[in-house]
Amino acid sequence: MISFQRALALLVFVTGCAGPGLYGHSPRYVPLAEEESAAAGVREYDPVMYAREPEEWKKRKSSLFGVVTSRTPGAGGAAYLAVTVRKLEPRNLCDSINSNDTCRVTVSDRDFGAVHALVRLKPEDDVGEISLGPGSLVRVIGTFGQDTDAGDGGPILRADYYRHWPRGYFVTRADANEMRQ
Repeated sequence: MISFQRALALLVFVTGCAGPGLYGHSPRYVPLAEEESAAAGVREYDPVMYAREPEEWKKRKSSLFGVVTSRTPGAGGAAYLAVTVRKLEPRNLCDSINSNDTCRVTVSDRDFGAVHALVRLKPEDDVGEISLGPGSLVRVIGTFGQDTDAGDGGPILRADYYRHWPRGYFVTRADANEMRQ
């Protein structure tokens, strides 16, 4: 028969290892293992610095968070996304301090310009109720190409990696009035 202490230790181990899951249900942002690997050595996109030194930014990988405003078919079967750049907040908003399940990845309510991204979507993000589309949040890691968007002249980031939060699976800082923690 299992002792009470062993049962308690097992319960703590199992619940403690559950992690934030795919959509980051945690008080702080937690990158996925593959995301952490893809993000090694990248710099966070800065629209002001990109405008000053675009050639320097095209030499290295960059990372950005953005809310998708449109999705159209792109070259080579990729999705072509227009996104408004957002800043990842240092702390996620939560409805309850007692349950990480109520926490949502949180980004700024203010955007910092527009960028376009060419992304090869995973099948689960391509079609369906929680597919990647307008209103989704994405983190895109990749390199900026030499070309720019034909419509607005914005830079185009070619994704090596992306992470997706469907509409309603993340919040902006503006939601702080609605969420308790």
